[in-house]
Amino acid sequence: MSRRHLPSLAGLQCFEAAARHLSFTRAADELSLTQSAVSKQVAQLESILEHPLFRRIRRRLHLTPEGAIYLGEARKILAQLEMSTRYMQSYGGEADVLNVATLPTFGARWLIPRLNGFRFRHPNINLNISNRVEPFDMQQERVEVAFFFGHGAWPKAECIKLLEEEMVPVCSPQALAGKKVEEPLALTRLVLLQSATRPEAWHDWFDAQGQYTEHSYHGPRFDTFYMALRAAQAGCGVALVPRFLVDEEIDEGKLVVPWPFSLKSRDAYYMAYPEHMAELYKVRAFIDWIRERID
Repeated sequence: MSRRHLPSLAGLQCFEAAARHLSFTRAADELSLTQSAVSKQVAQLESILEHPLFRRIRRRLHLTPEGAIYLGEARKILAQLEMSTRYMQSYGGEADVLNVATLPTFGARWLIPRLNGFRFRHPNINLNISNRVEPFDMQQERVEVAFFFGHGAWPKAECIKLLEEEMVPVCSPQALAGKKVEEPLALTRLVLLQSATRPEAWHDWFDAQGQYTEHSYHGPRFDTFYMALRAAQAGCGVALVPRFLVDEEIDEGKLVVPWPFSLKSRDAYYMAYPEHMAELYKVRAFIDWIRERID
């Protein structure tokens, strides 16, 4: 598409404001423009789109169906532009933003406690931490450090092993109703809570003990370990989760291990960063900080 067929930023801003207020006059006041200037910008936008965006009914402004559709797209564009601008305003100079991606429960339970004090040692590095579950391209997503669970390989990235994992079953003390679990298969009398990121977890846990049950894949499925833990704590069933994520609840008696077998995972948790950023100050500072705090 040639540039002359692309809407101007001013046109998008005028349209969005007019659609929000359903008034050219109020949009003009908000944008410090004249009413005629707002009307002209909207008219030019309609000419580019070849669709009317507004209609007047009984002297009141209404969005057309095409206008309602385009309003959502315009807001996405303006929001992305604002986010990108904020990002660049905080990039470089005295303050630098470090974008970190982490698994949700791992980030909350393992990573966050290890960030205490980082800001005081590196006051010019602002951490921007987001949750990621699905694989992604670090360069395209502008992520400088990623924490993940896997084999220890990430395209065009250096990977540092953080810790291994053992999966244990946990449930609330009330779920057992005072009864002692005599064998692994007894857990099937409870609801087996499933984790979407580890669909084979229960099957592997039973299989490692020479047991088989058709219930390995049955039960409510949760996107994160945290949700599965909360469900177990609420008495909804028994969850199979990494031991290090539930040590606190076990110590406090909020959760119990109904059967003592733990399954060591083949994979582990890693920290990754792009090879070409290895010597970038903000990346190196963060990597060194985490490495000092690996148990």
